[in-house]
This record gives sequence, C-alpha cells and structure tokens, in this order.
Amino acid sequence: MTGTYPPASRLPRLLQTVLHTKRHAQFLGAQARRFGDVFTVRLLPPYPDRIVVFSRPDHIKEIFTADPADLHAGEAYRELAMIMGEHSVLLTDGSQHARARRLLMPAFAGAALNGYRALVEDIAKTQVERWRAGSTERVLSRMEELTLDVITQVVFGVADERRRAALTPQLRRVTDISPVVLLGWKWPWLREFGPWQRFAKTRTDIDELLYAEIARRRDHPEIDQQADVLSRLLAVGAGDDPGTEPLSDAELRDQLVTLLLAGHETTASALSWALHELAAAPDIQDRARQAARDGDDKYLEAVVKEALRHRMVIGRVQRQLTRDLTIGGIPLRRGTRVSTSIVLAHQNPANHPAPERFRPDRFLDGGVAPNTWLPFGGGVRRCIGAGFSLMEGAVVLRAVLTHYRLALPGAPERGRVRNITNVPARGARIVITALN
Repeated sequence: MTGTYPPASRLPRLLQTVLHTKRHAQFLGAQARRFGDVFTVRLLPPYPDRIVVFSRPDHIKEIFTADPADLHAGEAYRELAMIMGEHSVLLTDGSQHARARRLLMPAFAGAALNGYRALVEDIAKTQVERWRAGSTERVLSRMEELTLDVITQVVFGVADERRRAALTPQLRRVTDISPVVLLGWKWPWLREFGPWQRFAKTRTDIDELLYAEIARRRDHPEIDQQADVLSRLLAVGAGDDPGTEPLSDAELRDQLVTLLLAGHETTASALSWALHELAAAPDIQDRARQAARDGDDKYLEAVVKEALRHRMVIGRVQRQLTRDLTIGGIPLRRGTRVSTSIVLAHQNPANHPAPERFRPDRFLDGGVAPNTWLPFGGGVRRCIGAGFSLMEGAVVLRAVLTHYRLALPGAPERGRVRNITNVPARGARIVITALN
C-alpha cells in the first residue's frame, strides 16, 4: 500500500504540538472547519510524527469494530507504561489484553456494582457533609478528595484509617504526575535528577504499599466475602483453562494503578463539570434534585452523561495500525496513529442538536445515536469502569443535591488542560447554600 496522509496544517510542528496539547478543542475545531471530517496533525516527540483524526460516526464505528489485531490501542499509549506498568489493561493488546479484560470484568458487572453502592454512598455522604454552607467551594478539589477516597476504600479495599493515611498521600503523588516527568521518562539518565528522581521514589514507595496490601489480602481467610474490587480480583481466575490463571501480584499492582489513574482525576473532573452546569442552570438543578429525592438514577446518570458530552474530560481515543489498512476509504500505512476525536464528535450539531446547550434530556429521549458519545471509548476496548463511574456519579449528585443548593459566583468557567484532562479553569467555584 502506498497510502498518503489526509491534509494537514502547514503550521510548524512545535506550534501544532502546543495547540494539540493545550488548546485541543479549539485547534481540532479549526482544522475540521478547514479540512473536513478527516485530517492530519503533525506533532513532535514523544507523540508520533502524524496523527490522522476521524470524527464521523461511520468512521468511528469502522475503527471500533475493526479486528483488534489490526488496530492496537495499547501501542498508542505506551508512554504510560512507566507508571501503569507493562500488564495494564489499558496498555496491552492481543491475548494478553483479552485475558486481563476477562479477569477484570466480573469485578465491574452489575451484581458487583450493587455491592459497592452502599460504601460509595457512605463516602459521599461523609464528604459532602463536611462542606461549609454559605461558602464558595472549589468543587474540583472536593471531588478529587472524594473520588480518591472511593478508590482507596472501594477499589483497593483499605478500610483501616491508619493504612489509608499511609496510602493516600502516595496515591495523590502518583495522580499528580507532571507531563514533564511523563515526557522525559524515556531518557533513563534523567531519573537521577529533580522531578524524575522524586517520581521514581514515589513509584517505589507506592509499589511497596500495594504489594504489602496484596499480600495481606491474600492471607485473609474470607477474601471472597469482601465487597471491594481488589478482593474480587483476588478471587477470580481459578479455572484450569489457559488464560484463566489468577492474576499475579505484578498484574494486580498494574491493574490497581490503572484503575487509580483512569478513575480519579477523570471522574473528579466529570463530577465538577456536572455540578458546575447544574449551578448554571437552576431549572435543571431543581429537576435533578427531585430525581435525587425520588431515587431516579436514570436522570442523574443523564446529567453525568451530558456533562461528559458538553465538557469533554478526555478529548480523544487512539489506535495504532499494525498493518496497512483502509479506513473511511483512506489507505493508511502500518504504524499510523489514528484518533477518534471525542471533541469533534460531541460538538457536531449533526450528532447532538444545539451542542452548546447543557440538556440531559437528550440521553432520555433517544436522541444520542451510536458512535456519537465517546467518553468511555468503544468496541472491545470500551472502558471496563464505565458502569462504576456512572453509578458513582449518580450517588455523588444525590448526596450534594439533597444537602445544598448550588449557584455560580460569576460567569461560567472555561476549561483548561491539566495533564491530559479538561478541568474547570478556576476549580469549579460554586456557592453552596444549605437547603431549608
């Protein structure tokens, strides 16, 4: 195949890299208006030289339903191996990924989610009741604290306050990793200096804590009766068939860190945006509050889904071609990185009428077509924690809305990119008033 790349801007690669990283939505929107549904962006390392961007639903479907052997997702995120580990379900492909996913999925199935709900409710209630009525809260910080507590207790299963006090600061350091550290890690000599040296020590410290926790839990006599993700992961994989062997300690460590990084900042940002949008729309807030009182999780989940559509937390999903392939009628060479653009799909009025409006009802009236809403990816690589995230979102919204009324202290906030996540630029400042 002699594949050629779709059109690309003539802007210098350095400038495209900066815009792609820091002004992602604006940059891609400008490229789409100029070049149409498919185009190329040219970037500097550690990104690939070129990324081909797709956003049409039929093209996205083609990518998500392609043979996973032809389009590797793990290969597209290899730079994260330095923190997630070589066994991470996000970074593996082929049979290794299939095995990890098969062993992880039962911990996130419907029955398991129901088992986690009560603990998430207790955590959310405890956290929300600490807020100071009559104050202006930076809700992003509050949500980061809450979601980290959920991961520590519900995912890692650390209920003991002393062990949580030792683990939580290390988890926070891992989630606060700087892009500078991430980009520079491929040069081993840097690890003897400054932020790279500090991160290496953090990684060593957290590994010691996690391996100690795994060992402690393996010795627990009633491990399969514990209602947390780690206990369930320790209990799966007892069959004799190839691929059903239990997860090793190293595999468990990598999956736990992956769940931490995939479920902490992203969920905190999504919840912050949801509360911000409710504060900006009193009528929708009142309806959500009534849904919270009525136990209507469907509407609360619709609020979270619309926040994820309206304020994209992650802007793209990527794959890397393992052979020459034609996508959307365009011949592409082996090694090409392709991106399904969440930003462009979510902002397209053909996919979501009046995309600038925050309207949760679009998720209740059948108006959201397949392959147009992409926060959890799609196909065989769809995020295994999607159901957990939506359950957690509904629980947290209920806790907040049944305690407080929300209002913005000024104009709605813009987003800014922190690491790879779109967060409220001023921390989602919201005025909190106690309900009568």
